[in-house]
Amino acid sequence: MYNILPHKKKFLENLTAEKVPPITIEIPFYPPSQLFSLFCKENSILLESVKGPQKIARYSFIGFNPCLIFKLKNGSIEINNSKRLILGSENPLTFMKLITSNYKQINNPLLPPFQGGWAGVFSYDFVRYLERIPEESKDDLNIPDAYFMLLDKLIVFDHSKGKSWIIVSPGVRKKIEYREKYFNSSEWSEMYDEAEYELVKIFNKIFDYKHYNFNTKKSNKKKIEINYEMKKIEYTDMVMKAKEYIAAGDIFQANLSQRVSAFIEERNPYDLYLILRDINPSPFAAFANLSEYIIVSSSPERLLKINNNKIETRPIAGTRPRGRDKSEDDFMREELLLNEKERAEHIMLIDLERNDLGRVSEYGSIKVDELMITEDYSHVIHIVSNIKGLLKKDKDCYDAIRAAFPGGTITGVPKVRCMEIIEELEPVRRGPYTGSLGYISFSGNMDLNIIIRTFVIKDNIAYVQAGAGIVADSNPEREYFETLKKAEALIRTLEII
Repeated sequence: MYNILPHKKKFLENLTAEKVPPITIEIPFYPPSQLFSLFCKENSILLESVKGPQKIARYSFIGFNPCLIFKLKNGSIEINNSKRLILGSENPLTFMKLITSNYKQINNPLLPPFQGGWAGVFSYDFVRYLERIPEESKDDLNIPDAYFMLLDKLIVFDHSKGKSWIIVSPGVRKKIEYREKYFNSSEWSEMYDEAEYELVKIFNKIFDYKHYNFNTKKSNKKKIEINYEMKKIEYTDMVMKAKEYIAAGDIFQANLSQRVSAFIEERNPYDLYLILRDINPSPFAAFANLSEYIIVSSSPERLLKINNNKIETRPIAGTRPRGRDKSEDDFMREELLLNEKERAEHIMLIDLERNDLGRVSEYGSIKVDELMITEDYSHVIHIVSNIKGLLKKDKDCYDAIRAAFPGGTITGVPKVRCMEIIEELEPVRRGPYTGSLGYISFSGNMDLNIIIRTFVIKDNIAYVQAGAGIVADSNPEREYFETLKKAEALIRTLEII
């Protein structure tokens, strides 16, 4: 009925210097969003490539029942809701790395690149542990600066092959609990048996799924009211102040956002995700059911990817609304690519991202392999580029996060000064918006999106935030309406549910 690989004998033979291969069962391919419905409990996550070019939208992942939860807020680390550690001069990334440092995984090259490790969220405000940013805006949502789950059980999907697998990483929990212990072959044999038991349990649960009803129906509850938290004049005033900083030579470009909110009563947040993924299918979609809040994301943008020491980022900068038909779309694409303001802004952000990657990449390895192409989404057309490099031998994914977080496309140029201005002008903390969500694997592979086109749900209120890039010749009213256009798919989702 199923075939577990590797078999125990082969598994034990491959344990060199305690480098641990995952064990797997291949299963029939089901849509990830359907299968996740079986595992959508507190502290579970779906990372789904719904639509996009194969090179960026090939894999999806489901994680659940984490063996450890890492939360960070106001300089305090919380492990599994109990153990607290007050940070001094140490960076929290150092602790994330330390927790997994004694579990060495051998990645199976035939499987998707994430086979166990961290999955979760860096809020935008995580930047306060990387740079000195003033504290002026109101922290009204009080959401953790980072929330990550350590996963030893995954369901992974390769869309290009139409294949999926259950993966369990043997021994993670014991290696974390007994950090100094050396496990012998007999103990690893027992840990293999425990992992095999978990594999079969998940396998049986999936094969009972056929009785589950996946249909999402429109709610009969009263219409959701949308609260635009910022008046148009307030946003355009922000734009004018940013333009004053640009004219004074402080900055060249800044991204300024506004927030929309809605009370969603008792509606199921996962229904919200299912509707959003249909309205706005994206390569970096996600549903994260965390203990303190929920993320419902349809992000089109990648912050960082590392696979086998190759690093890349994929900035988006430049937007036009979709047309009513193909000819209007063609006109919008051409107008976007020929617009001097949009081109200049995009090139400036490419340079910023090249510099960020250059801090952790081998000299001379940085290349722009896709320059100013367009990608179509449900309501907008974007200019996109792709930048690649080769990670230095003495650097890892945590160094890359230090170098590149948060993305330049959602802060501005120069990045640190823009973040200071964002803190001054925007009335509330961004929270998860423009932070990053994704995975950091035991093997060193990583993929993080930028949290845009996303609901943040807390206490039955769904928050939507959207921004626009401000430059010297920006039209404040046009930038205001661009933010609404970027939020349109999410607002439409609220109107449907």
